[in-house]
Amino acid sequence: MTPKQRSRARVVQALYQWLVSGEDIKKIEQQFLNQKEGKISKAFFSNLLLNIPKNISSIEKIILPTLERDISELGPTEKAILYLGTYELKFQPEVPYRVVINEAVELAKLYGAEGSYKLVNSSLDKIAPELRSLEFA
Repeated sequence: MTPKQRSRARVVQALYQWLVSGEDIKKIEQQFLNQKEGKISKAFFSNLLLNIPKNISSIEKIILPTLERDISELGPTEKAILYLGTYELKFQPEVPYRVVINEAVELAKLYGAEGSYKLVNSSLDKIAPELRSLEFA
């Protein structure tokens, strides 16, 4: 894994912890920044982790129409991965949409429930053309 890939994996783990525990996101950030195993891009990690919760309602509004069920029915891992992918598509235009989707699918294969990568892929495939119309032109 590259430092950015490792950062994304840690963001998913930290968001999972935040979703399940409701603990303060800054406390969770410090806990994950203090982990020693594997090099991460700390600025990239912190930017994602701190800004996803701030934008959660707009992120959910983007995700909701792409799902065949309510977002509340998703597990915390799938939510965390969709939040990350959607945030990157919306707010990180320097990352190509194909990279965002591929990274999210790989994270879903690694951490998600069996077959959850299909849901992640399907949802982000619907979101990408809306948020990245210039890349599709």
